[in-house]
Amino acid sequence: MSVTAVAESILHTIGHTPVVRLNKIVPPGSGDVFVKLEYFNPTGSYKDRMALAMIEGAESRGALRPGMRVIEYTGGSTGSSLAMVCAVKGYAFAPLSSDAFAREKIQTMEAFGAGVEIVPSDGGKVTPRLFDRFRARIDVLRNEPNTFWTDQFHNADALNGYQQIGVELLDQIGSISVFCGAVGTAGMLVGVSRALKAGGSRARIVALEPDGSPVLTTGRGGAHRVEGTAPGFVPPHLTRSDYDEARAIDEEEARAMARRLAREEGIFAGTSTGLNVVAALQCAAELGAGHNVATVAVDTGLKYLNGDLFARHG
Repeated sequence: MSVTAVAESILHTIGHTPVVRLNKIVPPGSGDVFVKLEYFNPTGSYKDRMALAMIEGAESRGALRPGMRVIEYTGGSTGSSLAMVCAVKGYAFAPLSSDAFAREKIQTMEAFGAGVEIVPSDGGKVTPRLFDRFRARIDVLRNEPNTFWTDQFHNADALNGYQQIGVELLDQIGSISVFCGAVGTAGMLVGVSRALKAGGSRARIVALEPDGSPVLTTGRGGAHRVEGTAPGFVPPHLTRSDYDEARAIDEEEARAMARRLAREEGIFAGTSTGLNVVAALQCAAELGAGHNVATVAVDTGLKYLNGDLFARHG
């Protein structure tokens, strides 16, 4: 094996994920649907891109220095990614998470050495009140000495990390008619949108949310179970110029689609990926043959095996 094929560290394996064309679940007469498999990143999600960009951005500015502690509130995928990056770089990581999120994600953070603090949810649901509790607790921690808060909802370095997805998609697919993606922090959607525009693409950008918390489409937040999406407010990263349309997607359809993707396409991913693909199929049907619709498989289904997403259904 050539030494050029050996990564200097796990951090050098982030990105350059494959894209697959869906086959069995796309109806005849629809456009082609392409899914970028972001679960090929080291911790199994596209959050690795964001975590590395935020940590290295802070290092370059001198905001994060050896011996400091990193904090963030997280549903678990961002936390897993930050825990991995901090482990490699030697920073202590103290995330806030909740019982509303998959236990596997919390265990992953702990496996990387993070000291996880659990903030209680309302009945295991992701709600606006949970994010209020997160912010109240982070306001205490961020003022403690030698602490750096990555602040993923406001950190512009996150957008830099996600832009590479758009760069890679243009290289892999070429012409893209629509790109759609679920919004949590909105970093991924905004980063990809800006990269596509910079690359000369005229793709229509569609922001997605679960119908239980339709903030973008109706202005109303609510409870839902699609982890990593819909915090109950319009995320600061998301400006109206970054997307063309917002759609609320039925959560149960998203969950059913996650199961179909595994059984029919061999794509093993979570509910937010199911939500992305439901929307992508809608767009492909509306456009018709000859158009390309792109989205992402956000994370691996291995993060959801202890929940009911892949429990036996009939």
